[in-house]
Amino acid sequence: MPSPLPTPAEAEAAIRQHARPLPAVHLPLTELSGAVLRESITSTRDQPPFDRVTMDGIAFSFDSWAADRSSFRIAGTQAAGAAPVTLHDPGDCIEVMTGAMLPIGCDCVVPVENIEISDGIARLRDDAPAPVRNLNIHGRGIDSRRGDLLLPSGCRLGPAEVAVIASNSQTHALVSRPPRIVVISTGNELVEPGQPLQDWQIARSNVYSVLASLRQHGYSALTQDHVPDDLAALRERLRNHLASNDVMILSGGVSMGRFDYVPRVLEELGVRKIFHKIAQRPGKPMWFGVGAGGQSVYALPGNPVSTLMCLTRYVLPGLQAAQGAIPAEVETISLAQSYDVKPPLTVFLPVTLTQTIAGQCAMPHPTRGSGDFTSLVGTVGFVELPPGPRVVLEDVSLPLYRW
Repeated sequence: MPSPLPTPAEAEAAIRQHARPLPAVHLPLTELSGAVLRESITSTRDQPPFDRVTMDGIAFSFDSWAADRSSFRIAGTQAAGAAPVTLHDPGDCIEVMTGAMLPIGCDCVVPVENIEISDGIARLRDDAPAPVRNLNIHGRGIDSRRGDLLLPSGCRLGPAEVAVIASNSQTHALVSRPPRIVVISTGNELVEPGQPLQDWQIARSNVYSVLASLRQHGYSALTQDHVPDDLAALRERLRNHLASNDVMILSGGVSMGRFDYVPRVLEELGVRKIFHKIAQRPGKPMWFGVGAGGQSVYALPGNPVSTLMCLTRYVLPGLQAAQGAIPAEVETISLAQSYDVKPPLTVFLPVTLTQTIAGQCAMPHPTRGSGDFTSLVGTVGFVELPPGPRVVLEDVSLPLYRW
């Protein structure tokens, strides 16, 4: 008997297992956005590195105020970026600026809107809240201590993470080299957008959908190609693309038709098949393999809905694995209304989001088939439904995969 087809979870696990780690490179701060960290970042000093003033105002000794003092002579100014001044007389205060080091001898900061200044004397307003010790002071080391782990290896770098690296006084970080990706469509029926179309032809769109998704997820080292249903052309072009890319994504030519040459040509070129077909709808014919040089090769079904769903469900996690990224937790959501699953396969159901009494839910937005890409407009992604026949009820928690 033939082996059972892998489930989506098994297919993803196989892809992650066979993802070849990309080389690590040092990139400057300006090029880190979206990259995956390949080193742990530990704090080189306490953060903040000193008791930091958080409001413009005056700093004084709290004990002086507690002893019924409500006005203070301004004895000096503490600017941000300047060495600390010292409060010598507990009856005085120091004018302070946001971000400045807390003057020595002070342990309370009252903001400027809560004081009145006249003739060099600062007085707390009668209607101001009563001060407390350490008011408006960001204490040294509250955020992190020297040697603390700030960022683990495998985290994806966004604006906050890049700020952490910069604040740690690092100009570069070790990250995964961006993967070189080629996206290839196949088929004699496809014509470049903008070119004249015969009645039996369609405009080439899958490649542009895939490229848009990859760019949206931070990938920029992208090239594309189109190859007709010709064995010789397919062999030559795929051989060249394998030699110059880390990842090859194909759309079309992967099913059981007479001109579906892609699996045959890939194996002729030394790409080892890991699996062909997944127990799902749409996208069942998907093929995945590994090139002789460790390249990941994804041959996606040519129907547009299948292409985008397989890209989202499998290619993006595979790219993350190759970059050494910590796997993200899968988002879950329940349906806004029950849904009847008929095929004995996992079903990918496009959804929109809607607000119900139970909170945010997924509203089923089925297509009219795997070629109906227009029905995907306005959807946020798809939920993964268990194999049928069954009715999936509203209170069932389902994995949500966003485009």
